[in-house]
Amino acid sequence: MKHRKGEAVNGWLIVDKPQGIGSTQIVTLTRRLFNAQKNGHTGTLDPFASGILPIAFGEATKLIGFLDDETKEYEFTVQWGAETDSADSDGTVIATTDKIPADEEIKAVLPLFQGEISQIPPAFCAVKINGRRAYDLARNGEQVQIPERRVTVHRLEFTGSLPGNQSCFKVCCSKGTYVRSLGRDIARTLGSLGYLCRLRRTRSGIFDQCDKILLETLQNVVYVEQRKQFLLPLETSLRDIAVMAVSEAEAVKLLHGQALSPKTRENLFSAGQIVAAVCNGKLTALVRVEEKRFSPVRVFNL
Repeated sequence: MKHRKGEAVNGWLIVDKPQGIGSTQIVTLTRRLFNAQKNGHTGTLDPFASGILPIAFGEATKLIGFLDDETKEYEFTVQWGAETDSADSDGTVIATTDKIPADEEIKAVLPLFQGEISQIPPAFCAVKINGRRAYDLARNGEQVQIPERRVTVHRLEFTGSLPGNQSCFKVCCSKGTYVRSLGRDIARTLGSLGYLCRLRRTRSGIFDQCDKILLETLQNVVYVEQRKQFLLPLETSLRDIAVMAVSEAEAVKLLHGQALSPKTRENLFSAGQIVAAVCNGKLTALVRVEEKRFSPVRVFNL
């Protein structure tokens, strides 16, 4: 059996991603900084964007699928008067206008972009078309036609205007929402044109700016063991999930993929519910509650 390089590092690292670097690059860089065997991220951030990027290490990668559908929050700034091919300031200007919307006009159209809405992602995005990334097709000058998608905007707020025909917003939205498309579409609805000149993610599911670590701070720590102080335990991402204490014998059964009897825990949980099984303060498994058994759906070797 081939031995995997690096150490068995487990936990969450909440990186404050700077502009100009992609999410995959952050994963590679942090894996090297921690000399870790395995890591991955939840919720891609484009190089143009900054902000909260949760990185899962080791056993925490098993939780990524449970967090992908969680809501995200962003702050963004729209530059009025022009539209770019990427819907952000990294792109090429493709159209201009003299129409600059007033603050009251902006506020009046925002209800149209709340709730479940349809949007078309910008050509420069990570959506796959016939197995190829849309941004690769766009960079090669190929025609990109991305299907419309339904997303949910839970909250959209206008927070003020800046000199130079710019306006600032906050948004809370579902997975798969393209904030660049949101800015572009708001501008078009106003009879204007616009693109994002700033985009920052302030929350990704349970993680917010209180949990973050600057990439620069991490890089300035000399020793790997000292960097581990910035790791959050696996349980951090499960703050909203019910906890079920299990004995050591029950933990062994779960780790071997065996279900538990619900007899001693009847009426404590609802059928279909996912709960965290914890033994001696350590996460053992995520368990699905069923009528006649509690079945492990993820087990953790901690």
